[in-house]
Amino acid sequence: MAAPDAQAAIAAIKASDPADSWRIGASPRRREDARLITGRGNYVADIALPGQQYVTFVRSPHAHAQVLGIDAAAALAMPGVSAVLTGAEMAADGVGTMRCLWPVQGVDGPAIEPPRWGLARERVRHVGEPVALVIASTRAQAEDAAEQVAVEYQPLPAVTAPAAALASTILLHAQAPGNLCYRYERGNRAAAQAAFAGAAHITRIKLVNQRLAGCALEPRGVIATPAGEGLLLYSATQVPHHLRRLIAEQLGIAETALQVIAPDVGGGFGYKGKYYPEEIALAWAARRLRRPLKWIASRSESFITDLQGRDHHTEAALALGADGRFLAVQVESQVNLGAYVSTMGTSISSVVYTGLLSGMYRIPALHAEVKGVFTNTVPTDAYRGAGRPEACYVLERLIDQAARELSLDRADLRRRNLVAAGAMPYTSSAGPVYDCGDFPRVFERALALADYAGFAARQREAAARGKYLGLGLASFVESSGVGPSKMALANGARVSLEEHAEVYVDAQGLVTAVIGTQNHGQGHETVFSQILGARLGVAPGDITIVEGDTGRIAQGTGTFGSRSVAVGGSALQRAADALIAAGRAVAAHVWQVDEAQAVFEIAPRGHFVAGTRRMDLAEFSRLRPGFKAVGRFDPQAFAFSNGVHLCEVEVDAETGVVHLLRYSAVDDVGTIIHPTIVEGQLHGGVAQGLGQALREACVYDAESGQLLSGSFMDYGLLRSHDMPAHFESETDQSQPYGLNPLGAKGAGEAGAIAAPAALVSAVLDALRPLRVTDLEMPLSPARVWAAIQAAARATKVGQL
Repeated sequence: MAAPDAQAAIAAIKASDPADSWRIGASPRRREDARLITGRGNYVADIALPGQQYVTFVRSPHAHAQVLGIDAAAALAMPGVSAVLTGAEMAADGVGTMRCLWPVQGVDGPAIEPPRWGLARERVRHVGEPVALVIASTRAQAEDAAEQVAVEYQPLPAVTAPAAALASTILLHAQAPGNLCYRYERGNRAAAQAAFAGAAHITRIKLVNQRLAGCALEPRGVIATPAGEGLLLYSATQVPHHLRRLIAEQLGIAETALQVIAPDVGGGFGYKGKYYPEEIALAWAARRLRRPLKWIASRSESFITDLQGRDHHTEAALALGADGRFLAVQVESQVNLGAYVSTMGTSISSVVYTGLLSGMYRIPALHAEVKGVFTNTVPTDAYRGAGRPEACYVLERLIDQAARELSLDRADLRRRNLVAAGAMPYTSSAGPVYDCGDFPRVFERALALADYAGFAARQREAAARGKYLGLGLASFVESSGVGPSKMALANGARVSLEEHAEVYVDAQGLVTAVIGTQNHGQGHETVFSQILGARLGVAPGDITIVEGDTGRIAQGTGTFGSRSVAVGGSALQRAADALIAAGRAVAAHVWQVDEAQAVFEIAPRGHFVAGTRRMDLAEFSRLRPGFKAVGRFDPQAFAFSNGVHLCEVEVDAETGVVHLLRYSAVDDVGTIIHPTIVEGQLHGGVAQGLGQALREACVYDAESGQLLSGSFMDYGLLRSHDMPAHFESETDQSQPYGLNPLGAKGAGEAGAIAAPAALVSAVLDALRPLRVTDLEMPLSPARVWAAIQAAARATKVGQL
């Protein structure tokens, strides 16, 4: 029971919002916050099962090595240690290889998917790969014993960069000659080549979208325990149902024999939406030993085990006509997949990435080729934005460079190439069909919000003070609302991406909704209550939202790709509609009237009515005890969010320090259920995008494969004082999405998509007087200062 002060805080929050403030489009206080801010959250680390023991993993210190032998005798003799398990025992028990859910179909066939085991067998391929697990009565005992497990390795040469891996004789997997996992193409090569041949101007760039770590507040954690004849698994995951399917498949058991529960999850950012060796290892060990086992990652462990993001190495070109119209884009990217194929790593870096390479613009021809490459690094997969930031960065950097080369205003060049609102629905040269959107409207509003017209005067004034001011802009289109199962399945997916919801009403009229999504900070309890309350005429206090439990709902997909409201909310809406339809049929039967005469009214509280007769939801429930309404939603297509972001900076040329002065953004995310939550999502995404541009990078030693940025002493996260003092964000709801019942598009990743391109654009604009024309992220003071010095030296040489 909560302490008195906690109870008072909860009561105050519940009492602070009148019922009508819960309509769609209102911003009541989040229902879950009363519990979370008073320390009443329930995370994996908080769960303690009777008799549980603790697991520590023995991990490879080498990026590439043969495992010649493992001696666990010393560890087994230590206090509290009950077992040490290795890949040999896992193999003896017939545990299969880990599988990905979306091995993309490439030009030469499906992506190559070499075996990946929960515990390494014979060879390790990245620092941190698990080799054995130690089980003891306490975590400290397990950690001490793990240090005594003697593993004999034969080190092998390592390779960490995709270009080097493609050219190397070092082979990670016999199944992947040249370390090539897949080669993927999109667009029309011949049309793009013809457009380039007739172009008045061609702009070319080379860039790197660096590798990132997720760094959620809560590290990953797993608890596995026998439950009757089956297994129960707690995991800090975004995708309980995907996890259940993959573990059951690997163990060779029925999915019904495994229940997966995701309790509160402290941030996910995509990397917690994937399948990990620790999850299968604990599930297998718990089943083998018939005891509950718990593992919580340390922060240093997370850096060498959690899936990382981005790591694109790209050459791109833009062809323009004499009038500045875009004619074609060509893109070639080498993507670092790391040591193994992850859950959706091949699809994120190919299908999703290339599908957004035409952005908001009319680009008649496009051709993109992506090579996914194995290296001796942590595997990569989705990280906030997942392919969209990479596409935005390529395209916006191309346009900025073209404007510079042609001495054109960057906004004018973009303006003349925007897809017009009247062209919707619009089929882009990359393939996707944009259902709706008013790109010029969003673009002009963003320019006005940032006072683009007044920037030249601000820049001149700063120059007179010896300061270097810059303004950057970036526009994007995001494929949100993941995903259309037909598209995913056609591109090699092994799982559909539909969402499921079930709604129950009890005899008191209280509503329970169970849904296959999973909250990890987005405010689902609040938003889903708004959706149900608006449709059923039920007060939010009478609605309970249940997520993250495969034992409560048989099917689900989870939360990633900005899909919770657009897909999950739509499934919930359909379940509510099914409930209403069933209630009308019951009312018509009881009242002996045509069903058309029995209608549902929302106000003042949801009820069925025909003439003077009336039946509320509680009475319906008593007449149909045990009834549950089921909703399923599988979108026909992505919901294409879009936006334009501008960033204003001041660069200190003496130190290379970048000061963020102002950030302005206008985003079209369709219908907004809770404006404050959306605003928070947009701000959070911007913060992560700015962090990538300024601070963050996973850096590996090229020879040893050691991670050089394996702690927060080396991996730089943005601090609150780094954020712009002036931050303006608006949303445009003039273009609701037409292919889901809520009109919603995704909002969770928008900021992370645009911010890196906008900030780099701003810094290059600021340094234009110093003739700095290119910078790679992150824009650390040392890197910016070095670029300024190099440009100064080149200028002096040119003047000799």
